[in-house]
Amino acid sequence: MTFTLTSTDITDGGVLPDAQVAAKGNTSPQLSWSGAPEGTKSYAITVYDPDAPTGSGFWHWTVANIPADVTELPTAAGSAGGDLPKGAVQGRTDYGKAGFGGAAPPQGHGPHRYIFTVFAVDADRLEVTADDSGAVFGFNLHFHTLAKATITATYENKV
Repeated sequence: MTFTLTSTDITDGGVLPDAQVAAKGNTSPQLSWSGAPEGTKSYAITVYDPDAPTGSGFWHWTVANIPADVTELPTAAGSAGGDLPKGAVQGRTDYGKAGFGGAAPPQGHGPHRYIFTVFAVDADRLEVTADDSGAVFGFNLHFHTLAKATITATYENKV
């Protein structure tokens, strides 16, 4: 079985809706996954913009320690006032705080890719906190990922 990620809010290869744009909705999308490999003990999610003019991209969302029996997050789960599964931890985004941060490319910079990734993890919990950056989440995921699935959408802030 193939590990897959789907969403009722965003489409692979599509344009992000206003709800997932920082200045318009700033709402984390609904995400569902299936086909996790044997040995999966938890899940993690990241949203990354490799096109940000930073030299290192931009982390829009990091979540780890989602229990293995959870295979969906509802719309707004990672947004202010959202409801993540018990035990899940959101890390510090490049906006400087934990929680989902929507798309916000510089005006006129062209389309940016937003890569939503769910990771099947071989540990019940990663040693990460709400103060940890996307790089720290990524470092931990490097050593514990069994499989991953992605949806990539774009957004452009036109002049």
